[in-house]
Amino acid sequence: MLRRLALTAVASLAALSAAVPAATAATGPLPLPLPLPVLRDGARTQLTITVSGPENSEAEGTFELRCGPAGGSHPVAGQACGRLDELAGEGADPFSPVPGDALCTRQFGGPATARVTGTWQGRRVDTVFSRTDGCEISRWNNLRPALPNVG
Repeated sequence: MLRRLALTAVASLAALSAAVPAATAATGPLPLPLPLPVLRDGARTQLTITVSGPENSEAEGTFELRCGPAGGSHPVAGQACGRLDELAGEGADPFSPVPGDALCTRQFGGPATARVTGTWQGRRVDTVFSRTDGCEISRWNNLRPALPNVG
C-alpha cells in the first residue's frame, strides 16, 4: 500500500515536471510577481477627526491623520500615531462605546464633540466622542493627543 502511494506520487511529480516546461514554451515566460508592500500596523491607520464646540477654538476643525509614517493635517500627527500604536499594543479599542451598564459620574466636561471616521489597525471606525459625563470624558482623554485637549 505504501509502495503504491509512493509510486503514484513519483509518477504525478514526473508528469507535472514534463507538463510545466511544455506549457511555458507554448505561452512564453510567465511574468514575475510584483512585490507586495510590507504594511506595518500603523500603515493601516487613516482617520478623519472632526472636532466641534470646544471652548478652545484652535481645537475646532477637521483633521486628517495617517500613520505609518505619521502625516496628514493633524497638528501633532506623530504623537497621535504613537498613542494609537500604544493602545493597539495594549489590546485596547479606544473607539468602542461606553458600555450601557457602566456607572458614570454625572459631570459635564463641556460642549466639545468629535467624530472619528476611517480605518484604525485595518478596521473601520465611525464613532462620536463627547464630554457629557465621566465615562465619556475618560474615553476622550484616553485618546489624547489624537483628540485635542479641550477640558
